[in-house]
Amino acid sequence: MKVLHIINSLQTGGAEKLLLDTIPYYVKRGIETDLLLLNGKETPFKKKLANKKSTTVFNLGMGSVYNPIHIFKVIPYLKKYDLIHVHLFPAQYWVVFAKLLAFSKVKLVFTEHNTTNRRLENKLYKFIDKFMYRFYDKVICISNEIYEIIKKHSKLKPEKLAVIENGVDLVNFREAQKLDASKLINDYDSNDKIIIQIAGFRAQKDQQTLIKAMQYVPSNVKLVLVGDGVLKESCEQLVKQIKLNHKVVFLGMRNDIPQLLKTADIVVLSSKYEGLSLSSIEGMAVGKPFIASNVPGLKKVVEGAGMLFELGNAKELASHITKLLSNKSYYKKVAADCLERAENYDISVMIDKHIALYKRTINEK
Repeated sequence: MKVLHIINSLQTGGAEKLLLDTIPYYVKRGIETDLLLLNGKETPFKKKLANKKSTTVFNLGMGSVYNPIHIFKVIPYLKKYDLIHVHLFPAQYWVVFAKLLAFSKVKLVFTEHNTTNRRLENKLYKFIDKFMYRFYDKVICISNEIYEIIKKHSKLKPEKLAVIENGVDLVNFREAQKLDASKLINDYDSNDKIIIQIAGFRAQKDQQTLIKAMQYVPSNVKLVLVGDGVLKESCEQLVKQIKLNHKVVFLGMRNDIPQLLKTADIVVLSSKYEGLSLSSIEGMAVGKPFIASNVPGLKKVVEGAGMLFELGNAKELASHITKLLSNKSYYKKVAADCLERAENYDISVMIDKHIALYKRTINEK
């Protein structure tokens, strides 16, 4: 079986991280798997995948992923594979157009990664989306919540939809070693406590609320923000504005995520929404307390194990942080509960379900 995954790029993000982690597993299971990027810019994720030497990565250029020329660039790849697995918009659209123009019979699978997007709120895009979904043989929803949203939105028959929750290489996170915190944070003291959030700097992730929460926690609590993105500069300005330079560190892009998570005392994700958050599972898999905003895509994963706070409520978030750090027995209980919850999302379960779906899809007439 030959499978090609197509995605916009390998910039930071949950869908991108999922491909980085899963492609080597597909190959080990005997699935000949390649990756096609609309934008092949060199990124830490791309370098890491190249180092694994498990797949061939094709690039369609370095320009905008929204350029319709990608439709024609995709066409030659359609005849080389038994199945194309597409991730994210606009790759979702370009692949359909390419198949139509080429009169291709290749099977198409699309993974819906988020509970919300702008297309769901736009009347024109709603219409176009329904048209596009029709040409996918299967649409994978990464949670039951997304399944209900897409079923209503796309009007697809239930047999075209499948729920397969994302997975994480749990061993990689459980066995990670701590880093030297003094090399991450200037003037680090052994009494300092580290809060970490790993996410791209975009509106969805709402780092601003977490930064504001640092005003209300003890002075020895430091925040480490990992990632890059269009809102990073505005977050840096917010830190200066509320005079928290001594408490907040921006690390930029990193490849040692398991080690960073293991070094932290508490892991936070303050997103406005998620699909099924890999970051939340990874944060719990290192055996540290996890705090998240009470929103779709996070509530199901975290509730009953980690802690939830009202979206945008910096004071409530700070209260959770303070409670964990001031009560050792409570801290240990939440950490243990998070570790146990993460066990439900082992990557091997997801891989098995994907391969079974690929085989069914290819064999369907």
